[in-house]
Amino acid sequence: MRGMVVAAQPEAAEAGVLALKRGGNAIDAAVAAAFVQGVVDPFMTGIAGYGAMQVYLPKRGVHKTLSFFARAPAAATPDMWADIANGQSRDGFAYLVRGQVNDMGYQAPGTPGNLAGYCAALESYGTMDLADVMRPAIEQARQGYMVRPYVQYFWNLDHSASGLVNPAEALRFSASGRALYCRPDGSIKRAGDRVVNPDMATSLERISRHGPDLFYRGEMAEQIAADFARNGGLLSLADLNGVRVTEGDPVWGSYRGLPVASLGVPGGGVTLLQLLHVMEQFEFSALEHNSPEHLRILAEAMKQVAIDRDAFIGDPDFVEVPVEMLLSKARAAEIAARIRAREKAHVVRAPYESADTTHVSVVDAEGNAVTLTHTLNTPSGVITEGLGFMYNGLMSGFDPRPGRPHSIAPGKSRTSSQSPTIVFRDEKPFIVVGAPGGTAIVPAIAQGISNVVDHGMSMFEAVAAPRISVNSDTIDVSNRIPHFVTRELEVEGYPIARSAMGFAFAALHAIKIEGGRATGGADPQRDGVALQA
Repeated sequence: MRGMVVAAQPEAAEAGVLALKRGGNAIDAAVAAAFVQGVVDPFMTGIAGYGAMQVYLPKRGVHKTLSFFARAPAAATPDMWADIANGQSRDGFAYLVRGQVNDMGYQAPGTPGNLAGYCAALESYGTMDLADVMRPAIEQARQGYMVRPYVQYFWNLDHSASGLVNPAEALRFSASGRALYCRPDGSIKRAGDRVVNPDMATSLERISRHGPDLFYRGEMAEQIAADFARNGGLLSLADLNGVRVTEGDPVWGSYRGLPVASLGVPGGGVTLLQLLHVMEQFEFSALEHNSPEHLRILAEAMKQVAIDRDAFIGDPDFVEVPVEMLLSKARAAEIAARIRAREKAHVVRAPYESADTTHVSVVDAEGNAVTLTHTLNTPSGVITEGLGFMYNGLMSGFDPRPGRPHSIAPGKSRTSSQSPTIVFRDEKPFIVVGAPGGTAIVPAIAQGISNVVDHGMSMFEAVAAPRISVNSDTIDVSNRIPHFVTRELEVEGYPIARSAMGFAFAALHAIKIEGGRATGGADPQRDGVALQA
């Protein structure tokens, strides 16, 4: 079998494939791609973001998840924004506070985990040196990259109706951001414009020589801490010193008899598996794909698991999560019975969808598989002068009201929908999949898996098929789903929100392995690509 890399950015997929061609394994390729993603898609991820990966190395007997989620700084307190709380987004991704201080600026970032995660994976399971793996990202930052159509689209989104910061505002927040991402007239750069980031190249080069300790405990950590202290930020040197990568076992479920391994809490794997368990209660292969009844069942299943997610799932260091109950087939059957009775679940929110995340899936010729999702959450806009990279905006993911499962606490991780997932067949990886897209991730991955298993689609057909996303009472639909279908749902009393985008709601990047051959699918909305080694 030839290796394959699927990523949302052509430059990242190329870096991963070149690592495989140089004799590296799937981990080397995934980490090389991840570093490049932080250069060419700097509003989606970067070394000051956070994420998780699933690693499967059968010849070494390794099957692990690595979580490197951001945590609230030690200076954060449960009631710090209680008096300025202002609601929640319709998709449940972000909490709103007046002044948007949890969304943009120096109070928004949590501890950066990505660099620690990349380096821990490489040290434990890779075969290449850090400097070799980072070289493509360093060269890309120094020579520059071309703004892609999706990047331009995302940078110019209007979130004003949601109460959240527009991407353009975050891009302009710092002097470095204005210099990097704006034209001379102050407008945001457009597709075809180039971004050259010598400061980021220098930062990455320093890390490649000295390792991650430079960033977390050394001179760069001191630069970061000093910048936050000068500007009233929460992040401190002690927070950076305390960053750790958590290695654990995947959480398991099944779909139509196929074992499915995903990421445990506070990641999105439990919710994904619960959704799949509900979906398998229905014979989707007997239903027309994206017919009104197919979409009604999907929508109600998504609503029910969103309700359970909000009620039960949080950082397990702070909240007791009833994983066994949520994943039980009895719970799935109970939910399915309500759906068959045509009950309508009720989830209350207000409009917004986040997509500030990216993903890479990799398999190599030895049968190793890696699926890696990493993010900036909602980017804070903060760039320390001279360092070139933007920090995450973790804090918008915490409930500003004390005493709730998702409330702020020092050292706490926000819940995440990140779900790097592997579906197995005959004890070997069959589908290696993941997606960016906030709370649209879980619905998208579930539909992608079902498209292959229930509807016999190729991997590309499965990731490109029109889909829905439901995290409220409203069914969000791709513009390629016919109006005559959604009209039937409206007659049944379902509010419909039609996206202007034909390819919408998260962005699946997946590989199917069948008959010793890997085939890939990169969601067309993100300008990505599937490349063979």
